[in-house]
Amino acid sequence: MKKLTVFTPTFNRAYCLGDLYKSLCAQTSQDFLWLIIDDGSTDNTKDLVDEWLAEQKIEIKYLYKENGGMHTGYNAAYKVIETELNMCMDSDDYCTTTAVEVILDHWQKNGSEKYAGILALDSLKDGSVIGDRFPDNLPETTIGGFYWIHRLKGDKKLIYRTDVVKKYPNYPEFAGEKFVPIFCLPFMIDKDYKMLTLNEVVCVVEYRDDGSTKNIVRSYFNNPKGFNYSRTVRMIYSPSFRDRFRNAVHYVSGSMIATNRRFLADSPKKLLTFFAVPFGLLLFVYLKMAVKLKNQI
Repeated sequence: MKKLTVFTPTFNRAYCLGDLYKSLCAQTSQDFLWLIIDDGSTDNTKDLVDEWLAEQKIEIKYLYKENGGMHTGYNAAYKVIETELNMCMDSDDYCTTTAVEVILDHWQKNGSEKYAGILALDSLKDGSVIGDRFPDNLPETTIGGFYWIHRLKGDKKLIYRTDVVKKYPNYPEFAGEKFVPIFCLPFMIDKDYKMLTLNEVVCVVEYRDDGSTKNIVRSYFNNPKGFNYSRTVRMIYSPSFRDRFRNAVHYVSGSMIATNRRFLADSPKKLLTFFAVPFGLLLFVYLKMAVKLKNQI
């Protein structure tokens, strides 16, 4: 069995998925398989994957499902992944040539039951590392510790032990919504495990106009329950009071969007939420104005 699964939830991204395929074909280590979770694409994604399967350059598994959003792609992937390690690669990103090799080498030398996996670097196409590199004196950390204790910045690539992620609840799926922030699961894992750090770039990122990052404000209004689930997780597990309060403010705002009048009773941190109410109301008004302006453009 292969050591690593690279999985990719994708929806109508046939136009850019080929860059990731080429980067996987060029890997210096072939000890991986590529799991493609097709989230109900209506373009030529399947035809493209069929061509790649016929080429037999790398091991590929293809799974089609009804459209439900990226978080449902994670749920589907975690059900079927059997390799020791797994890593999500977005459909518009691609791997560095040595990504699989350096990940597996680092895990073989340093991995153990105490770690949930590896935290590695992302870069832009020009080679610049996104955010901060890991300090030399930080061989291990948690996700919350990275951002809120060590005050480091930037997107990082998460490589997880498969048996670890399977211990935690699936991302919830809310009727009429198609987005739950993926980053809430790492905060759950933080309470039980640390992550090894790897000061190597393994993923090259491009922030596209049709990506979730560029459309985040509208997404708040389209997926309030999904966002509020993430807010409650962060309110419980974040190591930083500042981050917990910030998420309480967003939780109040999200509750206004979802017209949830029971938000205080539903909150896992009621006192924190109570003090966040005025700030959450102001944020709600600001977001409504921001969406109105975007719709006028």
